[in-house]
Amino acid sequence: MKFPGSVLVSLFLFVAETVAALYLSSTYRSAGDRIWQSLTLLFALLPCILVQFSLVFIHRDLSKDRPLVLLLHILQLGPIVRCVEVFYIYFRAGRVEEPYVSITKKRQMPKDGHSEEVEKEVGQAEGKLFTHRSAFSRASVIQAFLGSAPQLTLQLYICILQQEITAARCIFMALSLLSIVYGALRCNILAIKIKYDDYDVRVKPAAYLCIFLWRSFEIATRVIVLVLFSSVLQIWILPVVLVNFFAFFFHPWILFWQSKCTLPENIEKALSKVGTTIVLCLLTFLYAGINMFCWSAVQLRLNDSDLIDKSQNWCRLALYYILRFFENAFLLLMWYLYKTDVYTYVCAPLLVLQLLIGYCIGVLFMLVFYQFCHPCKKLFSSNISEGLVLCFKFFCYVCRPLTSDNSGEKADLKSPADDPQADYKASESQNGNAHQSVSSNA
Repeated sequence: MKFPGSVLVSLFLFVAETVAALYLSSTYRSAGDRIWQSLTLLFALLPCILVQFSLVFIHRDLSKDRPLVLLLHILQLGPIVRCVEVFYIYFRAGRVEEPYVSITKKRQMPKDGHSEEVEKEVGQAEGKLFTHRSAFSRASVIQAFLGSAPQLTLQLYICILQQEITAARCIFMALSLLSIVYGALRCNILAIKIKYDDYDVRVKPAAYLCIFLWRSFEIATRVIVLVLFSSVLQIWILPVVLVNFFAFFFHPWILFWQSKCTLPENIEKALSKVGTTIVLCLLTFLYAGINMFCWSAVQLRLNDSDLIDKSQNWCRLALYYILRFFENAFLLLMWYLYKTDVYTYVCAPLLVLQLLIGYCIGVLFMLVFYQFCHPCKKLFSSNISEGLVLCFKFFCYVCRPLTSDNSGEKADLKSPADDPQADYKASESQNGNAHQSVSSNA
């Protein structure tokens, strides 16, 4: 049975970040900064409440007679209780004989073109541990992008305004960044396991390392770009954030309305249509929050029972990163043009270049992951290298008519009447013809 290490990591980040946020808010209160104190508490408590709801919803505690567990969730102690329950199940497993086991069928990764189906017995304890790990993974994603991401942006913005980085704020920002990267990593792993649910997926350490580096560069540069832009153009950051957020929030709903399908009914049997709609709205809210800072690794399909599009669309992935790169470049350009005296001792061109290169390094690690380290790369109908070749051919095809048209225009513009050498050659030929005619007459 696999050791539940992901549960420990999720609990550590949850508790450490909450404690750091409470301590930092107390320092803001003692300094008289009521606005920073309120925002810090808001970004700390809001994800905590959503994490409790997600844990209760996944474990279906409302339909069970467990008043003590519900009380502890109300007191924001749900993750601690769940972690204790996980290790109680883990260390007790094997001592008592399982009353029944379930049999699951998973296909192995194809070897030499063949894929075998393997049956595996799953005991009751292992099934409970799987549910707990899945719940903590989803809780980590919620904590990362609805709490840690805005919290990191806020604290970095305060550092720039006050031109001071305290030890407590530095530790808090490091924890927030680690929480966001871990949440993005869990989002990648969840997307892989949902897309390839029929296969026995095993993620290797090299894949974890590639995802960690990819997400670290991508998220860190994105947060710094947003903070730099907001520090010089405070009013214009609001339209940028709202356009990004609502574009990703409404996109799944627009596709759903265009398909003219009904809402999926197997999300939760006890939910009505109104409850299902609320759950889907919260899901798209989280989806938009993820895409604000990084690629979500999934595409929502609200008319599907799995709620995720399982097809691998390289064009959508490439379009996202191209648009995000140009958006970051534009925001950095605006910051460079309107930077204030706060950045007197900062080499602005070098900082812009470093951020753009950092984002490109993140994209490079993403390409390495999909090309070499993806656990299901053998199932891809096409890989990253083929996609890059197709993109290169497409750009060459687009640019070729332009070059041919320009060369034709140049040929038309360069007429013999405007070329003195052509006039000289024409006069020489005429003189030669005249001499020939005179000699022939003679």
